[in-house]
Amino acid sequence: MNILFVHQNMPGQYRELVGWLAAQGEHRIFFLTQKKDAPTLAGVQTRIYKAHRKPLKDAYGLSKVWEEAAGAGFGAAMAARKIEAEDGFIPDIVIGHVGWGELTFFKQVWPHVPIIGFFEYYYNMTGGLVGFDPEENVSAHAPFLMAARNAVPLANIEFVDQGHVPTLWQRDRFPDSFHDRMYVCHDGIRTDRLVPNPDVELHLGRLDNPIRQGDEVLTYVARNLERARGFHVFMRALPRIMRERPNARVLIVGGNDVSYGGKSSDPQGLRGEMEREVGDDLDWDRLHFLGRIPYPDYQKLVQVSRCHVYLTMPFVLSWSLLESMSMGATVVAADVAPVREAITHGETGMLVDFHDPQALAAQVVDVLGQPEKYAHLGGAARAHVIKEYDFLTKCLPEHVAQINALVSADKRINMG
Repeated sequence: MNILFVHQNMPGQYRELVGWLAAQGEHRIFFLTQKKDAPTLAGVQTRIYKAHRKPLKDAYGLSKVWEEAAGAGFGAAMAARKIEAEDGFIPDIVIGHVGWGELTFFKQVWPHVPIIGFFEYYYNMTGGLVGFDPEENVSAHAPFLMAARNAVPLANIEFVDQGHVPTLWQRDRFPDSFHDRMYVCHDGIRTDRLVPNPDVELHLGRLDNPIRQGDEVLTYVARNLERARGFHVFMRALPRIMRERPNARVLIVGGNDVSYGGKSSDPQGLRGEMEREVGDDLDWDRLHFLGRIPYPDYQKLVQVSRCHVYLTMPFVLSWSLLESMSMGATVVAADVAPVREAITHGETGMLVDFHDPQALAAQVVDVLGQPEKYAHLGGAARAHVIKEYDFLTKCLPEHVAQINALVSADKRINMG
């Protein structure tokens, strides 16, 4: 089969799927992306495209998102024509993310080629990021700006043959009229690779001895240290945690940028803001900001953790939560709807009020101090992820079935 993947930040949500398809050696696969330093994937031909046009800095706010999406979509479409002309490649199916407009014009390029579009998020004034944080000032123009952002998925639901959404919570953000045109299936977690490791050792530069499983270690992981992922709540809980657990070591992973929501007014970002707020009450000898670390080191960090904290406002669920559960971590997480889809309180993890740093601190202190009381959570969490989110046994068969339903019988993927 000829398969074209489209994602401006390759490989995006297709990391596992494209790798598995390429490893079969039976398909001709192209990947269209804007990412200049796109990874080299065996068996995949990568093509980088540029947006045909980007909005000017003073572009009208209510049409800016659509203008940017249209520019990306036209650029992607022209790149698709170039692939056909120069490489003789016409896909049997196109699989891509609709959020940046990249798929908008593909039916004008190949009218009869089916498209599966990834629908990630639909903006609403309730139940999501906006208005959830009482410290956030919500503009009176927010409803109009969010409605304007939704122009992209509203158009693209008509331009794809099948929609894909990874969780029920994300599906339910979209209008009811979308639901019968979407299938719900996670990207998939490699539970065969992400496993507990009782012999793990993690080396930190300023420590003479490695950290091992059994040490009193508290971990927090996010792509960026930002409000959407509860970094400010975690920092406000730390003084009590470090005071009541004087031997606990805290490891924090994340960059200093912003992925979702507004930036901190502090020139050093939210980290600088929070250090000024609570820094005098922290034991800096036991607190480690690790920045962004290689994936193997991230695995070791989770495997060595006695208590792993996952905080988020109601938003897209991080891969890191399910990955940490797969590695048998004892997770303390925010009690919000997307997390409740993955964690049952007291069975596969512990849930706390996102807005209550003291409740978070109390729960973490108890987990650190009585690990035997919570020892059942890690195994149950791993079992749940294997059952509901495992890539090879749960998610891959569903993705392949959805692809096969749109192509002719002679082109279908063989699961072996």
